[in-house]
Amino acid sequence: MDSLTIGLLGLFALVVLIGIRVPIAFAMIAVGGGGIALLNGPAIVLSQLKDLAYGQFSIYDLSVVPLFILMGAISARTGLSADLFRAANAWLGWMRGGVAMSAIAACAGFGAVCGSSLATASTMARVALPELKKYNYSNRLGTGTIAAGGVLGILIPPSVVLIIYSIIVEANVVTMFMAALIPGLIAVVFFILTVLIYVLIVPEAGPKGEAVSRSELIGATLNVAPVGVVFFVVIGGLYFGFFNPTPAASVGVVMVTLIAALRRRLSWVQVQESLLETARTAGMIFLILLGAELLKIFMSRGGVPQAMAEMMATSGLAPMTTLMILLLALILLGCLMDSLSMILLAIPFFWPVLVELNGGDWATAADSPFGLGTEELKIWFGILALIVVELGLITPPVGMNVFIISAQAKDVPMSDTFLGVMPFFGAELLRVAVLIAFPALTLWLPGVLSG
Repeated sequence: MDSLTIGLLGLFALVVLIGIRVPIAFAMIAVGGGGIALLNGPAIVLSQLKDLAYGQFSIYDLSVVPLFILMGAISARTGLSADLFRAANAWLGWMRGGVAMSAIAACAGFGAVCGSSLATASTMARVALPELKKYNYSNRLGTGTIAAGGVLGILIPPSVVLIIYSIIVEANVVTMFMAALIPGLIAVVFFILTVLIYVLIVPEAGPKGEAVSRSELIGATLNVAPVGVVFFVVIGGLYFGFFNPTPAASVGVVMVTLIAALRRRLSWVQVQESLLETARTAGMIFLILLGAELLKIFMSRGGVPQAMAEMMATSGLAPMTTLMILLLALILLGCLMDSLSMILLAIPFFWPVLVELNGGDWATAADSPFGLGTEELKIWFGILALIVVELGLITPPVGMNVFIISAQAKDVPMSDTFLGVMPFFGAELLRVAVLIAFPALTLWLPGVLSG
């Protein structure tokens, strides 16, 4: 049996294991290790494992991951999400659909200090759902808004998944954070517009909230000023070159901890819980990274990525059509697995295809069918990939954000939540179309700040 056939059979075995709900890390380790053993012998697997784990986990850029996770864990336990929602609601809640818009704005703000979509959805559900029910919002609009708003955490910097993408394709993390800001803000605007259009069509779905006094508005706004300070110090420090990612994340952890301590919202129990959550989440991510590296070695030796790139390059399809197919595949994969696993599994296959279509590793904008050099393509495709990965968090049958919201809104049928996210799904597709049509929206800020 030739190596390509073994590689394709390994890929099939991986899909089967994922389909029967074997944890993705173990599935990739089993297929990757087993495949290398078949191709090169068991001794090679043991030799790889001897150095592979250390080689993967000692990458300096990865040290930022547990720090950003810790920053989000502390933020989730110390009331920052409630402060953000109250401030947004003070500004927007008086309008029809305003409480739902406030939930979206608060999700964006919390995502800016958390970096996790699942944590954003879970935390904001506890804060915003009672308020949405208080004003008799429809189940579909209420739960759909929070499930969709949660996906903002994956793209608005800092984003753990964006860091992992950067490591896979060897992109600069800070440059990717720069590129993510404008597309992230576009998502916030599109989601708010979606709520506005929804309540224009179905006015009873989003009743008006209560207007607050000027003093309450000022007080609520000042209460979230520390969150803005954290964001501007951490992300602004990255953008303007004051920090590298790991020192920036460390400063963020210290600032969030100090804010919580000064407000007397942080107990030793919460510190312990945050550290344990960070250890569990980071350990899961690192184990998945190890599995992904084993799988990448196996697939590379089997020639699967090379065969895929050659097949696409000689298919006769237009490069833009191929890009659409790859993005559609990411949406479909998102229906079956979480966002991090999807990035780790798919990008090592998809990125070589795009590089080949673009004219090779050293292609310039003049050579490229996309009008982009390889480094620009790396940035542009990364943002597009993360957006369609977001869609997997709100699409059936998995839709992790929907499951999280349903667990907290037990009186709302899951089908209502899935129906509620569909208008936001449409808004996300529109955002993808806009970013494909105008790559400058992604590339402008990195060009300005890096230049």
